[in-house]
Amino acid sequence: MNKIYGYCRISTPQQNIDRQERNILEVFANAHIVKEVYTGTKTEGRKEWNKLYKVVKQEAAAANDVTIVFDSVSRMSRNAEEGFNLYEELYNMGINLVFLKEPHINTDTYKNAISTKVQMTGTNADILLKAINEYLMTLAKEQIRIAFEQAEKEVLDLHQRTSEGMKTAKLNGKQIGRIKGNKYTSKKEIAAKEIILKNSKDFNGTNSDSEVIKIAGISRNSYYKYKAELREAAGN
Repeated sequence: MNKIYGYCRISTPQQNIDRQERNILEVFANAHIVKEVYTGTKTEGRKEWNKLYKVVKQEAAAANDVTIVFDSVSRMSRNAEEGFNLYEELYNMGINLVFLKEPHINTDTYKNAISTKVQMTGTNADILLKAINEYLMTLAKEQIRIAFEQAEKEVLDLHQRTSEGMKTAKLNGKQIGRIKGNKYTSKKEIAAKEIILKNSKDFNGTNSDSEVIKIAGISRNSYYKYKAELREAAGN
């Protein structure tokens, strides 16, 4: 029985995990989807991946066919060294790896590359043929390493562009981040204060403090903090 898992991961709220899931299910409709949100480049901090890793390791030890599908190699790892080592580890366990955007490094492709050996002839030419076989294996491994290095480079390039963009903005006189000492009012705070003004008997309403807290859906501490600020603003 071939068990198929689709691993989806996003590292920022701006990314869309649904796209990854959709891409995987279009090719592997029966894949069990595992989702990981807002993680860094290292796999050690990914709770869902660590759970999946334990499951597939047990499945492989039980001689079951296991496949993990990724939308791209960057979803597996954006750290080149870690990604390459993890790939080899899973490959040696007998786990199939599929990368929809980089099919040239799927484990099936890798298996074919290292199994396509030139047959020995029993002559002196075998010295050259052995070198060719070793070269083919090295080339296959290098393709995998390059894919992970490219994923890592994309992260470094993004960080550099972000840093350069912030420096440019500062040079142009734009404020980056919050100004120290300034008070910032959230939309939630504004909405809560409007409810307090409208409903509290201390202002324009007829409701008690406990009733207004329920209406506003805020904590007691926030309620009394906002109420004090409203009184101060009104000069009371």
